[in-house]
Amino acid sequence: MTAEDRDFLTALFDAAVAAADPEIALRACLPARPKGRTVVIGAGKGAAQLAAAFERLWDGPVEGVVVTRYGYGCETRSIRVLEAAHPVPDAAGLAATEALFEAVGGLTEDDLVVALVCGGGSALLPAPPEGLALEDEIELNRILLASGAPISVMNAIRKQVSRIKGGRLAAAAHPARVVSLVVSDVPGDDPAQVASGPTVPDAATREDARRLLDNWRIELPASLRDWFAGDDGQPPQPDDPVFARHEVRLIASARLSLEAAAARAEAAGIPAVILSDAIEGEARDVAHVHAAIAREIATRDRPFARPVVILSGGETTVTLRGKGRGGRNSEFLLGLALGIEGLPVSALAADTDGIDGSEDNAGAFADGNSMARLRALGSDPMAMLAGNDAWSAFEKLGDLFSPGPTGTNVNDFRAILIR
Repeated sequence: MTAEDRDFLTALFDAAVAAADPEIALRACLPARPKGRTVVIGAGKGAAQLAAAFERLWDGPVEGVVVTRYGYGCETRSIRVLEAAHPVPDAAGLAATEALFEAVGGLTEDDLVVALVCGGGSALLPAPPEGLALEDEIELNRILLASGAPISVMNAIRKQVSRIKGGRLAAAAHPARVVSLVVSDVPGDDPAQVASGPTVPDAATREDARRLLDNWRIELPASLRDWFAGDDGQPPQPDDPVFARHEVRLIASARLSLEAAAARAEAAGIPAVILSDAIEGEARDVAHVHAAIAREIATRDRPFARPVVILSGGETTVTLRGKGRGGRNSEFLLGLALGIEGLPVSALAADTDGIDGSEDNAGAFADGNSMARLRALGSDPMAMLAGNDAWSAFEKLGDLFSPGPTGTNVNDFRAILIR
C-alpha cells in the first residue's frame, strides 16, 4: 500500500472518531440542572472521557462514578473512574457494579442521575443474580463471544443473568430523574442494546432468551441452564412506572461518524459511498460481499465509477473455529484481502474505540498485494483465516493499525479505496 493511500484511509478513520468526540457529542445534549444533587454514573470503553467532558461542560456541582476498561481511564475532578476487565468480566467489574448502585442509592425526586453509556459496558458490569456466581457470568460471556451470534442476541441473553442490565440500574435510582446519554455502538442504534442497557429497559423476556439460545444452538453449563429454565429475576419492562420521568438521548453513532468520514473523502477529491452503518454477520462473510463489490468497481466501474471509497459500519461477529489471535475487524480484513488480490484496492478496517477484540490493535490495513506478500513470508492466508489468526497475519506484514484508545466507541469502521 502506498503511503498516500495509508494516510488517506487513516484520515477517514480520524474524521469518524472526531465526529464522536465526547465533548462535542455532549454539549448539545445536557439536561437542565436539578433542584437537588447531580450524580453521574456510566460504563463503557469511552466512559472516563465522557465523564471528564461532562465535568468541563456542567455548570454546577457534580459527583458520581463511571467504569471503563483497564488502561482507558483519564483524569477527572469529582467523578470517580474505576477500571475493570473487557471483554471477559472480572472481580474489579463486580466491585464497580456495586459502586454504581451505591452512587444512586438514597436519592430523591429532586435529584438528577446522568448516565453516560457507551459500548463495552456489558462486560465491565458483571452482576450475577442470587443463585449464580461471577464465574457463571464469565462463562456465559465466553460462550456468547464464541457463538457468532449478533450483539442484539448476546445482549438479550446477558440481560437475563444480571442485577444491573436491562434498566435495573435506572430502576435502583428511583425516585430520581434519570437522563441516559448514549454513544451507540450497535447496529440500528437501539439505546437499550448499548452496554446491555443498564439504564434503558426493553421488552425482552426470559422466554425470548430461551428461544434465542435454541435458535443459535448455544449450549450452556448446568447452572446456567437451570437459571434460564426459571422465570425469577426478570428485568423490568419499559412501561414500569419507575421509568416515567426518564429520558434517553443518543449523542453519537456510527451513522454520524460515517457521514463525517465521507465528507473528509469528498474534501480530498475522492467520491464516497456509505453502504450501511448497521451491517451484521460473520466477519469473513461480510468481507466476501465487500470484496465482490470492490471487484465489480475495479474491473467494470459499476455500481460506482473509480475512484471511489466505500464506507460501512455496524458490528460483525466471529465464530471461533481455531486458536489464533485477532478480532472481528482484522478477520474481516483478511477475508477481504483474499478477495481483492491483484486489484488496485486499499482498505482499512478498525474498531473506533481503538481495540479490536482482545488485542492492542484497532484493526489493520490491506491491499491487492497483501496476500502475495504474506505467502512470500512463508504463511498460508487461507489457513490463517480458517484458524482465526488474522492478527498474526497482519503483524507479520507490519500492517496492524494501532492508534491506541480513542475515548469513544461507535463500533466498526471500514473504508475500501478503489483507485
